[in-house]
Amino acid sequence: MLRLVVIGAGLIGREHCTLIREHPGADLAGLADISPETGPYAKEIRAPYFSDFERMLDETNPDGAIVAVPNKLHVTAGRACLSRGIPCLVEKPIADTVQSARELVELSERSEIPILVGHHRRHSPDVREARRLVEAGALGELVAVNGMWLADKPDDYFKVEWRRSPGGGPILINLIHEIDCLRFIVGEIASVRAFTSNAARGFDVEDTVSIALRFENGVLGSFLMSDAVASPYTWEVTSGQALYFPYQPGDCYFFAGRNGSLAVPSMDLWRHDGVDMAWQDPLSRQRIELDGSRTYRNQIEHFLAVVSGGEIPIVTARDAMMTLAATLAVETAAREDRTITVQEMLT
Repeated sequence: MLRLVVIGAGLIGREHCTLIREHPGADLAGLADISPETGPYAKEIRAPYFSDFERMLDETNPDGAIVAVPNKLHVTAGRACLSRGIPCLVEKPIADTVQSARELVELSERSEIPILVGHHRRHSPDVREARRLVEAGALGELVAVNGMWLADKPDDYFKVEWRRSPGGGPILINLIHEIDCLRFIVGEIASVRAFTSNAARGFDVEDTVSIALRFENGVLGSFLMSDAVASPYTWEVTSGQALYFPYQPGDCYFFAGRNGSLAVPSMDLWRHDGVDMAWQDPLSRQRIELDGSRTYRNQIEHFLAVVSGGEIPIVTARDAMMTLAATLAVETAAREDRTITVQEMLT
């Protein structure tokens, strides 16, 4: 049994508590949050409660910790874990700025204490299989990628003031998932160009974003986002893997290669049946079968393997810093109306 603690008892923190309690190889050794509502919840799930997470780390001496506090506190909590030699799973994004992220990267690499960052889609069978197919050459040389995240956030969502202000839109809240998936499957992003609109709601923050991407390997990509559209075209809905969303089969990613194309999450692989065939010849469709595993359970299983020393994190602190830099590059490109390189964000 590996003893884990959770720092932060918000929505995702409580989900982590549930996953730990359901796992036969893990024990929830403590839960920390300053909210007075956490005490009764901790009592309900029979977990030791702490209002001070550092005191919890000292008194429980856990094998691993899960950090699920607000973004700006990720570095503080992560630093506290690393200084005590405790491996941690830090929810995405790794930090609120690239500079803050770099501090955790350097601390983790210098101490050799691992950080797994919670980009949970990398643990999803559809995303993992898409990466495998691309790397195995099933599509031939990859040429282009297209994606969509089109959802309709309710009016009540925007009653919170910061969600109506710059920084509260889909770029910094939702896009980071998409950027991480594209980096994981296609490769490093070199530069981006982006346009935004707030025409749907008229708030100071964007509601719709159009993005063009150039990858270091020469692949070109595009992505369309909006949180003001009634649509099933999001990974949360089409994958059937996300928490709190209905499952409606469909696709939100399209990977295009010289020899074939792949739609995800349906996993439809389109190719010509024979050699010397081209655009006027018919294509055949193959449905790639997945293993049926669940994303969040895969993630906790992987984290336990990281804690025990059996595996290297699928998403290291440095890897997550690159995803953050690419996401912030999109925000900067839209705001400054120019092409932004990821290298600019890193330096």
